[in-house]
Amino acid sequence: MRISKSYGFILLFFLIGFLAFGQSNRRLIEADDKPLFTIRGSVYEKDSYSPYKNVEILVNGGNYTRTNFDGAFNVKAKIGDELIISHPDFETIYHTITSNERISIEVVDAKQYSRSSINKGDVKRFNEMIDSADVYLKKDAEKSIKFIGNALDVNINTTQSAEAQELLGDIYRYWNQFDLAISAYRISLQNVKTPSAQLKLAKSYLDNGNFETSLSTYKTIDQKSLSNYNKAVWFEGTGDVYVQLKDFTKAIKAYEDGLEVAQKHLIAPKVTDLNSKIAQVYSDQGQTSKAKSYFSNSLSLAKSENKKRAVEEQIKVAEFNNLNADYESEIVLRKQAIEGIKDIERDSVITNESPITSQKQNYKLGTAYLLNNDLDNAIPYFEKSIEEASEKEDLVVKKDATRKLSDVLIEIGETKKGYEMLAEHINTVDELYAKKIQEISQVARFSRNIAEQQNRITTLESDRALSKSTYELTQERNKSQQYIIYSLIGGLVLLLITGFLMFKYIKQQRLANNLLALKSLRSQMNPHFIFNALNSVNTFIATNDERTANKYLSDFSQLMRAVLENSEEDFIPLKKEIELLNLYTKLEHFRFQDKFDYSIAVDETIDVEEFQIPPMLLQPYIENAVWHGLRYKIEKGHLNINIQPKAKGEITITISDDGIGRSRSKALKTDHQKKQNSKGMNNIKKRVAILNEMYKDKVDVMIDDFQDLEDAGTKVVVTLKKD
Repeated sequence: MRISKSYGFILLFFLIGFLAFGQSNRRLIEADDKPLFTIRGSVYEKDSYSPYKNVEILVNGGNYTRTNFDGAFNVKAKIGDELIISHPDFETIYHTITSNERISIEVVDAKQYSRSSINKGDVKRFNEMIDSADVYLKKDAEKSIKFIGNALDVNINTTQSAEAQELLGDIYRYWNQFDLAISAYRISLQNVKTPSAQLKLAKSYLDNGNFETSLSTYKTIDQKSLSNYNKAVWFEGTGDVYVQLKDFTKAIKAYEDGLEVAQKHLIAPKVTDLNSKIAQVYSDQGQTSKAKSYFSNSLSLAKSENKKRAVEEQIKVAEFNNLNADYESEIVLRKQAIEGIKDIERDSVITNESPITSQKQNYKLGTAYLLNNDLDNAIPYFEKSIEEASEKEDLVVKKDATRKLSDVLIEIGETKKGYEMLAEHINTVDELYAKKIQEISQVARFSRNIAEQQNRITTLESDRALSKSTYELTQERNKSQQYIIYSLIGGLVLLLITGFLMFKYIKQQRLANNLLALKSLRSQMNPHFIFNALNSVNTFIATNDERTANKYLSDFSQLMRAVLENSEEDFIPLKKEIELLNLYTKLEHFRFQDKFDYSIAVDETIDVEEFQIPPMLLQPYIENAVWHGLRYKIEKGHLNINIQPKAKGEITITISDDGIGRSRSKALKTDHQKKQNSKGMNNIKKRVAILNEMYKDKVDVMIDDFQDLEDAGTKVVVTLKKD
């Protein structure tokens, strides 16, 4: 069979095109897994140490930049990449990247033009301080910031100041101090306007929740000034902002434009990231089939990068499968992730804060099996999670895993093991509370040290600006006088901005501390309540028949479930609290039927759905009334709970008993009982104080004697305001 020449050329054309396309994809998919670094460097003449500006720096991976007037440059590159350094004044230099440390390019026998010479000692010291700050950036924030201060203390120029402030912003951004990062990047841009600082400023506004400001900052960046890598970053950042603004159409468009740039220039990490982010947007919109397609791409591409990136993407897609109730696929991915984590841990340490710890993944595997109604497979993964969490002292995961495992064991009928695991959960909560108290102290110390270092840097920056103005005064007196005034005003404004940012940060930290303290107090009250309730169960079982004990345990389990479900909330509807009180009082009356009767009365005009109350606020007062008042009364007593309107949007909850009263009860208590009761009441007072500080005096508690008799009783009046 003969083939015409024209037909043969067509086949040859398609064959070449196919091979070229395949080669391009192979290069993209098989891109090496070495991470990108920001390489800092400088180009200068060897003998005079004079800097070269406008030197072209080309990376064989496609990135490009020029040196500034101080001879310095920053460029994204990987170990093994080759830098091509070219300038009309000297022969082209080739340099291979061997590490992410600063590089210095010395030019020998170049053409000499009138370039101002700078102090070699000052430049060397500045570079040493900047490099040291970079080394400690992710290890020790305080030490890193101190090196920045030392760098600014050297006799430096505007460009060096901009570089130092940009690195300072990087430090603050890594440690989630976004307000301070914004301030540092803005100062850097005031000195020298660079695309990298603009991109970081826009990202910091996004991280700080200033979405509109972030978007306007991105839009002010000249895309023509960006390298190919930074163009992809620009589109990605813009898409991130649109996601936060819920404009998903524009978000997908930005991500797709960034993906086009990344694919065209073989920027493999960004190809993976952008596929993943497009998938996430489609997932958020409920377009599951499109999301699956892009997640399939991101999973495949992540495997060609490095093990850690592959694991991160597997976990992200597993979360997507969980949201869509595809537990079988989720289980497969999490098992693959756990194997990958083992490989990563051979070479590096994964902190407990990381989402890719094996204990977290084993816990989520157990949860997936539980949601898939496969309890037998869920149990060993929860046990493995608890074991690993104990070894790595990850109390947060251990707390959750012990809680879930106790629920599963009780559900399958292994009640004894279930309650043992519940006790382990309670002990873990206590340990976690103690750890959180330490963390609060550490955060406070960290904030103080950061503030001291920032004040020093602010002073140095102001001093530098003032010194510059003083120097210019010797050149041109009239203009320099104006510069001095402007510099002083700028320094004052800078100090005011810094003060405002610190005030805002301290305010945010105070709110976070309040929330943590509130959670800790709730965590204290739950074990206290469960311990007392279990004592009641134990005593009752010991003194009653099995059938009655089973009924009591059934009601107690219902109460426990309701209490634990509400334990994470600051406020719950009053209706729920009344139901809990009814159930709890019923159980106490069941045990002490011969000691008291009770009644719960709610005024018909009160809408119990509209009022909110802190969970477990009233139960300790009822417990005190029964255990320390009515239990010791000779005659049968009464416990009354009345909920009445007080004013518009305000009600009173009165808990009254005709027991022996506070004075006689106190005389009967042992030292241990006094300590325990005092601790419980103090916890309630602290909770009320914190809640009132956060929600503007929403709850008020008053305790007094109920009557002027021998059995004085106790009356507790809780005033509750509507939101």
